[in-house]
Amino acid sequence: MTSLFCLGLGVGTQNSNGDWLEVFFPRPLLAPTSDITQVLKEELNYGGGNTCLTPEPAEMSALAKSFARVGATELAAIARELKTSVRPTVLVALAEDSAPTSVAEVYLKLHLLSHRLVKPHGVALDGMFGLLPNVAWTSEGAIGLEDLPQRQLQARLGGKTLSVDCVDKFPKMTDYVVPTGVRIADTARVRLGAYIGEGTTIMHEGFVNFNAGTLGTSMIEGRISAGVVVGKGSDLGGGCSTMGTLSGGGNIVISVGEESLIGANAGIGIPLGDRCIVESGLYITAGSKIALLDDQNNAVKHVKARELAGESDLLFRRNSVSGALECKTNKSAIALNEALHVNN
Repeated sequence: MTSLFCLGLGVGTQNSNGDWLEVFFPRPLLAPTSDITQVLKEELNYGGGNTCLTPEPAEMSALAKSFARVGATELAAIARELKTSVRPTVLVALAEDSAPTSVAEVYLKLHLLSHRLVKPHGVALDGMFGLLPNVAWTSEGAIGLEDLPQRQLQARLGGKTLSVDCVDKFPKMTDYVVPTGVRIADTARVRLGAYIGEGTTIMHEGFVNFNAGTLGTSMIEGRISAGVVVGKGSDLGGGCSTMGTLSGGGNIVISVGEESLIGANAGIGIPLGDRCIVESGLYITAGSKIALLDDQNNAVKHVKARELAGESDLLFRRNSVSGALECKTNKSAIALNEALHVNN
Protein backbone atom coordinates (compact mmCIF):
# COMPACT_ATOMS: atom_id res chain seq x y z
CA MET A 1 0.00 0.00 0.00
CA THR A 2 1.35 3.42 -0.96
CA SER A 3 2.02 6.21 1.53
CA LEU A 4 -0.63 8.73 2.52
CA PHE A 5 -0.74 12.46 1.77
CA CYS A 6 -1.39 13.25 5.43
CA LEU A 7 -2.72 11.75 8.65
CA GLY A 8 -4.25 13.17 11.80
CA LEU A 9 -5.29 11.68 15.13
CA GLY A 10 -7.54 14.10 16.94
CA VAL A 11 -10.16 14.84 19.57
CA GLY A 12 -13.08 17.16 19.06
CA THR A 13 -16.56 18.36 19.86
CA GLN A 14 -19.91 17.24 18.51
CA ASN A 15 -23.32 18.84 18.91
CA SER A 16 -26.32 17.08 20.45
CA ASN A 17 -27.07 15.50 17.06
CA GLY A 18 -23.63 13.93 16.85
CA ASP A 19 -22.38 16.32 14.17
CA TRP A 20 -18.77 17.48 14.36
CA LEU A 21 -18.22 21.10 15.35
CA GLU A 22 -14.42 21.13 15.56
CA VAL A 23 -11.40 18.84 15.86
CA PHE A 24 -8.01 19.36 17.53
CA PHE A 25 -5.08 17.51 15.94
CA PRO A 26 -2.10 17.83 18.30
CA ARG A 27 0.53 16.65 15.78
CA PRO A 28 -0.74 16.31 12.21
CA LEU A 29 1.57 14.29 10.00
CA LEU A 30 2.44 15.13 6.40
CA ALA A 31 3.47 12.26 4.09
CA PRO A 32 3.45 9.42 6.64
CA THR A 33 5.47 6.34 5.74
CA SER A 34 4.05 3.23 4.12
CA ASP A 35 4.61 1.41 7.44
CA ILE A 36 2.10 3.74 9.10
CA THR A 37 -0.37 3.16 6.29
CA GLN A 38 0.05 -0.59 6.80
CA VAL A 39 -0.78 -0.19 10.49
CA LEU A 40 -4.07 1.47 9.55
CA LYS A 41 -4.84 -1.40 7.21
CA GLU A 42 -4.11 -4.03 9.87
CA GLU A 43 -5.80 -2.38 12.84
CA LEU A 44 -8.70 -0.46 11.24
CA ASN A 45 -9.16 -2.30 7.92
CA TYR A 46 -8.21 0.87 6.07
CA GLY A 47 -8.66 0.19 2.38
CA GLY A 48 -7.18 3.33 0.89
CA GLY A 49 -8.60 6.66 -0.24
CA ASN A 50 -9.65 9.60 1.90
CA THR A 51 -11.45 8.51 5.03
CA CYS A 52 -12.58 9.71 8.45
CA LEU A 53 -12.76 7.04 11.17
CA THR A 54 -13.80 7.09 14.84
CA PRO A 55 -11.69 4.43 16.59
CA GLU A 56 -12.92 2.87 19.83
CA PRO A 57 -10.60 2.93 22.89
CA ALA A 58 -9.54 -0.68 22.23
CA GLU A 59 -8.67 0.24 18.65
CA MET A 60 -6.70 3.27 19.86
CA SER A 61 -4.77 1.01 22.20
CA ALA A 62 -3.97 -1.37 19.34
CA LEU A 63 -2.92 1.55 17.17
CA ALA A 64 -0.58 2.80 19.88
CA LYS A 65 1.19 -0.55 20.08
CA SER A 66 1.47 -0.93 16.31
CA PHE A 67 2.67 2.62 15.77
CA ALA A 68 5.37 2.05 18.40
CA ARG A 69 6.35 -1.18 16.66
CA VAL A 70 7.06 0.62 13.36
CA GLY A 71 8.90 3.51 15.06
CA ALA A 72 6.11 6.11 14.89
CA THR A 73 6.65 7.17 18.49
CA GLU A 74 4.72 10.47 18.36
CA LEU A 75 1.65 8.83 16.84
CA ALA A 76 1.91 6.05 19.41
CA ALA A 77 1.97 8.60 22.26
CA ILE A 78 -1.06 10.45 20.88
CA ALA A 79 -3.02 7.22 20.43
CA ARG A 80 -2.27 6.22 24.05
CA GLU A 81 -3.61 9.57 25.28
CA LEU A 82 -6.69 9.52 23.06
CA LYS A 83 -7.80 6.10 24.23
CA THR A 84 -8.74 7.67 27.59
CA SER A 85 -10.56 10.68 26.11
CA VAL A 86 -14.04 11.55 27.37
CA ARG A 87 -14.64 13.44 24.14
CA PRO A 88 -15.07 11.82 20.71
CA THR A 89 -11.87 10.99 18.87
CA VAL A 90 -11.21 10.79 15.16
CA LEU A 91 -8.61 9.55 12.71
CA VAL A 92 -8.39 11.24 9.31
CA ALA A 93 -6.32 9.55 6.62
CA LEU A 94 -6.00 11.35 3.28
CA ALA A 95 -4.52 9.44 0.38
CA GLU A 96 -4.70 12.47 -1.89
CA ASP A 97 -5.15 16.21 -1.60
CA SER A 98 -8.65 16.62 -2.97
CA ALA A 99 -11.59 18.79 -1.89
CA PRO A 100 -12.55 17.94 1.72
CA THR A 101 -15.80 16.11 2.40
CA SER A 102 -16.07 16.45 6.19
CA VAL A 103 -15.48 18.88 9.05
CA ALA A 104 -12.61 16.73 10.32
CA GLU A 105 -10.85 16.84 6.94
CA VAL A 106 -11.13 20.64 6.83
CA TYR A 107 -9.70 20.95 10.35
CA LEU A 108 -6.79 18.66 9.51
CA LYS A 109 -5.86 20.83 6.55
CA LEU A 110 -6.20 24.03 8.59
CA HIS A 111 -3.85 22.47 11.15
CA LEU A 112 -1.33 21.62 8.41
CA LEU A 113 -1.24 25.30 7.47
CA SER A 114 -0.87 26.67 10.99
CA HIS A 115 1.76 24.05 11.87
CA ARG A 116 3.74 25.33 8.83
CA LEU A 117 3.64 21.88 7.24
CA VAL A 118 2.19 23.35 4.04
CA LYS A 119 2.18 26.92 2.78
CA PRO A 120 -0.91 28.94 1.82
CA HIS A 121 -2.50 27.57 -1.36
CA GLY A 122 -0.67 24.31 -0.62
CA VAL A 123 -3.79 22.23 0.07
CA ALA A 124 -7.20 21.91 -1.57
CA LEU A 125 -9.93 23.62 0.48
CA ASP A 126 -12.66 23.79 -2.18
CA GLY A 127 -16.16 23.70 -0.73
CA MET A 128 -15.02 24.06 2.87
CA PHE A 129 -17.57 26.76 3.74
CA GLY A 130 -20.41 24.41 2.96
CA LEU A 131 -18.96 21.87 5.40
CA LEU A 132 -18.07 24.06 8.38
CA PRO A 133 -20.96 24.94 10.70
CA ASN A 134 -21.35 28.25 12.46
CA VAL A 135 -20.22 27.60 16.02
CA ALA A 136 -20.52 29.52 19.28
CA TRP A 137 -16.94 29.73 20.59
CA THR A 138 -17.38 30.09 24.33
CA SER A 139 -15.63 29.95 27.68
CA GLU A 140 -16.65 26.27 27.71
CA GLY A 141 -15.41 25.54 24.21
CA ALA A 142 -17.30 24.99 20.97
CA ILE A 143 -21.10 24.79 21.27
CA GLY A 144 -23.58 24.22 18.46
CA LEU A 145 -25.95 27.13 18.00
CA GLU A 146 -28.95 24.84 18.44
CA ASP A 147 -27.56 23.77 21.83
CA LEU A 148 -26.49 27.23 23.01
CA PRO A 149 -29.71 28.42 24.74
CA GLN A 150 -29.88 25.31 26.93
CA ARG A 151 -26.18 25.51 27.77
CA GLN A 152 -26.57 29.17 28.74
CA LEU A 153 -29.48 28.28 31.00
CA GLN A 154 -27.55 25.41 32.60
CA ALA A 155 -24.64 27.74 33.31
CA ARG A 156 -26.91 30.33 34.96
CA LEU A 157 -28.65 27.69 37.05
CA GLY A 158 -25.24 26.57 38.25
CA GLY A 159 -24.28 30.09 39.25
CA LYS A 160 -21.99 30.67 36.27
CA THR A 161 -22.06 32.81 33.15
CA LEU A 162 -21.30 31.24 29.79
CA SER A 163 -19.27 33.78 27.82
CA VAL A 164 -19.72 33.67 24.03
CA ASP A 165 -16.58 35.13 22.49
CA CYS A 166 -17.76 34.92 18.89
CA VAL A 167 -20.02 33.05 16.47
CA ASP A 168 -18.04 31.94 13.43
CA LYS A 169 -17.03 29.03 11.24
CA PHE A 170 -13.38 29.41 12.30
CA PRO A 171 -11.80 29.41 15.75
CA LYS A 172 -8.77 31.45 16.68
CA MET A 173 -5.50 29.79 15.75
CA THR A 174 -3.85 29.92 19.17
CA ASP A 175 -6.51 27.66 20.72
CA TYR A 176 -5.08 24.95 18.46
CA VAL A 177 -1.58 25.95 17.33
CA VAL A 178 0.99 28.40 18.70
CA PRO A 179 3.83 28.58 16.16
CA THR A 180 7.37 29.11 17.40
CA GLY A 181 9.04 32.52 17.26
CA VAL A 182 5.98 34.75 16.84
CA ARG A 183 4.27 37.57 18.75
CA ILE A 184 0.51 38.01 18.51
CA ALA A 185 -0.92 40.93 20.47
CA ASP A 186 -4.60 39.98 19.99
CA THR A 187 -4.99 36.26 19.36
CA ALA A 188 -8.66 36.62 18.41
CA ARG A 189 -7.54 38.30 15.17
CA VAL A 190 -5.68 35.29 13.78
CA ARG A 191 -7.84 32.44 12.48
CA LEU A 192 -6.96 28.76 12.46
CA GLY A 193 -5.46 28.00 9.07
CA ALA A 194 -3.22 31.08 9.12
CA TYR A 195 0.45 30.47 8.28
CA ILE A 196 2.56 32.67 10.55
CA GLY A 197 6.25 32.63 9.67
CA GLU A 198 8.90 32.61 12.36
CA GLY A 199 9.87 36.14 13.38
CA THR A 200 6.48 37.66 12.60
CA THR A 201 4.96 40.23 14.95
CA ILE A 202 1.21 40.83 14.71
CA MET A 203 0.12 43.95 16.54
CA HIS A 204 -3.34 44.57 18.06
CA GLU A 205 -4.98 45.76 14.83
CA GLY A 206 -3.28 43.13 12.68
CA PHE A 207 -5.51 40.40 11.24
CA VAL A 208 -4.62 37.16 9.45
CA ASN A 209 -7.25 35.01 7.76
CA PHE A 210 -7.06 31.29 6.92
CA ASN A 211 -4.93 30.04 3.98
CA ALA A 212 -2.91 33.26 4.25
CA GLY A 213 -0.04 34.68 6.23
CA THR A 214 3.65 35.53 6.36
CA LEU A 215 6.66 33.55 5.19
CA GLY A 216 9.18 35.02 7.61
CA THR A 217 10.03 38.08 9.69
CA SER A 218 7.29 40.67 9.18
CA MET A 219 5.52 43.43 11.10
CA ILE A 220 1.76 43.14 10.63
CA GLU A 221 -0.40 46.05 11.76
CA GLY A 222 -2.89 45.68 8.92
CA ARG A 223 -5.14 43.07 7.35
CA ILE A 224 -3.95 39.91 5.57
CA SER A 225 -7.09 38.66 3.85
CA ALA A 226 -7.82 35.06 2.86
CA GLY A 227 -5.32 33.74 0.34
CA VAL A 228 -2.82 36.60 0.70
CA VAL A 229 0.85 35.73 1.30
CA VAL A 230 3.38 38.26 2.65
CA GLY A 231 7.08 37.75 1.98
CA LYS A 232 9.92 37.92 4.48
CA GLY A 233 10.88 41.35 5.76
CA SER A 234 7.73 43.16 4.66
CA ASP A 235 5.73 45.61 6.77
CA LEU A 236 1.96 46.13 6.70
CA GLY A 237 1.23 49.48 8.32
CA GLY A 238 -1.62 50.26 10.70
CA GLY A 239 -5.08 49.96 9.17
CA CYS A 240 -3.88 48.85 5.74
CA SER A 241 -5.58 46.04 3.86
CA THR A 242 -4.94 43.45 1.18
CA MET A 243 -7.72 42.36 -1.14
CA GLY A 244 -8.27 38.62 -0.71
CA THR A 245 -9.93 36.07 -2.95
CA LEU A 246 -13.04 36.29 -0.75
CA SER A 247 -13.35 40.08 -0.77
CA GLY A 248 -13.40 41.12 -4.41
CA GLY A 249 -10.07 39.79 -5.64
CA GLY A 250 -11.74 36.98 -7.57
CA ASN A 251 -9.26 34.33 -8.63
CA ILE A 252 -6.29 36.70 -8.57
CA VAL A 253 -3.83 35.64 -5.88
CA ILE A 254 -2.77 38.80 -4.08
CA SER A 255 0.68 38.67 -2.54
CA VAL A 256 3.36 40.94 -1.13
CA GLY A 257 6.99 40.24 -1.95
CA GLU A 258 9.99 40.56 0.33
CA GLU A 259 11.09 43.81 2.02
CA SER A 260 8.02 45.73 0.90
CA LEU A 261 5.91 48.29 2.76
CA ILE A 262 2.19 49.03 2.60
CA GLY A 263 1.72 52.30 4.46
CA ALA A 264 -0.87 53.03 7.11
CA ASN A 265 -4.47 52.95 5.81
CA ALA A 266 -3.27 51.96 2.34
CA GLY A 267 -4.31 48.87 0.41
CA ILE A 268 -3.61 46.71 -2.61
CA GLY A 269 -5.72 44.81 -5.11
CA ILE A 270 -2.71 43.64 -7.15
CA PRO A 271 0.29 41.47 -6.22
CA LEU A 272 3.41 43.40 -5.21
CA GLY A 273 6.94 42.27 -5.99
CA ASP A 274 9.98 42.73 -3.78
CA ARG A 275 11.06 46.07 -2.29
CA CYS A 276 7.85 47.92 -3.17
CA ILE A 277 6.26 50.79 -1.26
CA VAL A 278 2.63 51.91 -1.27
CA GLU A 279 2.19 55.38 0.19
CA SER A 280 0.03 55.76 3.29
CA GLY A 281 -3.65 56.16 2.51
CA LEU A 282 -3.32 55.00 -1.10
CA TYR A 283 -5.49 52.09 -2.24
CA ILE A 284 -4.50 50.51 -5.55
CA THR A 285 -7.01 48.34 -7.40
CA ALA A 286 -6.30 46.39 -10.57
CA GLY A 287 -8.07 49.03 -12.67
CA SER A 288 -6.40 52.07 -11.13
CA LYS A 289 -4.90 54.40 -13.76
CA ILE A 290 -1.26 55.06 -12.89
CA ALA A 291 1.29 57.44 -14.43
CA LEU A 292 4.77 55.94 -14.80
CA LEU A 293 7.48 58.46 -13.93
CA ASP A 294 11.06 58.63 -15.16
CA ASP A 295 14.03 59.59 -12.98
CA GLN A 296 13.14 63.27 -13.50
CA ASN A 297 9.58 62.66 -12.24
CA ASN A 298 8.10 63.17 -15.71
CA ALA A 299 5.16 61.02 -16.75
CA VAL A 300 6.19 58.84 -19.68
CA LYS A 301 3.26 56.44 -19.86
CA HIS A 302 -0.13 55.68 -18.28
CA VAL A 303 -1.07 52.09 -17.42
CA LYS A 304 -3.62 50.15 -15.44
CA ALA A 305 -2.23 48.90 -12.13
CA ARG A 306 -2.74 45.28 -13.22
CA GLU A 307 0.06 45.79 -15.76
CA LEU A 308 2.47 46.35 -12.86
CA ALA A 309 1.37 43.27 -10.90
CA GLY A 310 4.27 41.39 -9.36
CA GLU A 311 6.92 43.89 -10.48
CA SER A 312 9.67 44.73 -7.98
CA ASP A 313 11.29 47.99 -6.83
CA LEU A 314 8.26 50.22 -7.32
CA LEU A 315 7.04 53.21 -5.30
CA PHE A 316 3.32 53.98 -5.57
CA ARG A 317 2.24 57.45 -4.51
CA ARG A 318 -0.43 60.11 -5.08
CA ASN A 319 0.60 63.43 -6.59
CA SER A 320 0.05 66.03 -3.86
CA VAL A 321 -1.04 68.67 -6.39
CA SER A 322 -3.09 66.84 -9.03
CA GLY A 323 -4.13 63.84 -6.96
CA ALA A 324 -3.08 61.51 -9.80
CA LEU A 325 -1.66 58.08 -8.97
CA GLU A 326 2.01 57.76 -9.84
CA CYS A 327 4.64 55.04 -9.86
CA LYS A 328 8.40 55.37 -9.97
CA THR A 329 11.42 53.26 -9.20
CA ASN A 330 11.89 52.72 -5.48
CA LYS A 331 15.47 53.62 -4.63
CA SER A 332 15.17 53.08 -0.88
CA ALA A 333 15.06 49.75 0.90
CA ILE A 334 12.73 48.95 3.77
CA ALA A 335 14.54 47.60 6.81
CA LEU A 336 12.41 46.45 9.74
CA ASN A 337 13.54 47.32 13.24
CA GLU A 338 15.43 44.19 14.32
CA ALA A 339 14.84 44.91 18.00
CA LEU A 340 11.07 44.60 17.44
CA HIS A 341 11.43 41.13 15.97
CA VAL A 342 13.20 39.32 18.76
CA ASN A 343 10.46 36.81 19.52
CA ASN A 344 12.42 34.19 21.40
